[in-house]
Amino acid sequence: MTDDRALSGNKKRKMRSASRLYAVQALFQMEHSGQTTESVRIEFLNHRFGADYDGTKYEEGNADLFTRTMDDAVNYQAQIDQLTDRALVAKWPLGRIDPTMRALFRAAGAELIQTTTPPKVIIVEYVDIASAFFPDGKEPKFVNAVLDHMAHEVRANEF
Repeated sequence: MTDDRALSGNKKRKMRSASRLYAVQALFQMEHSGQTTESVRIEFLNHRFGADYDGTKYEEGNADLFTRTMDDAVNYQAQIDQLTDRALVAKWPLGRIDPTMRALFRAAGAELIQTTTPPKVIIVEYVDIASAFFPDGKEPKFVNAVLDHMAHEVRANEF
């Protein structure tokens, strides 16, 4: 692993952003394939972080943030899903939304309830991820609204 103290602020930010993206992808993969948290974590850490596939260089990630986000999303899934359901409109319970969005809400929810990262940072990061997955849709605005509601519920004192 790279010593975080030796990295520039911009590099650390890119690594954290990549870790969040990888966490969403890993959570999606776990739901879709039924693989265990451990097998998916190992796959991502060994084959995605900093990998080079057919000329495409994947960003190096922050392994600690990736692992913590995955673990917290799994360990607190029921709480996160209930929090997300309360933020969704009645016609769209969590089970009816796109699996990518479910993974995104679980990763973001894990950070909202288990870290001290400012809610605004979490919201911006995951809206950016939504924009990457859904570049032409309304999903990023939807993600912003849902995460804002979730953040106000669990971290109201920070607004």
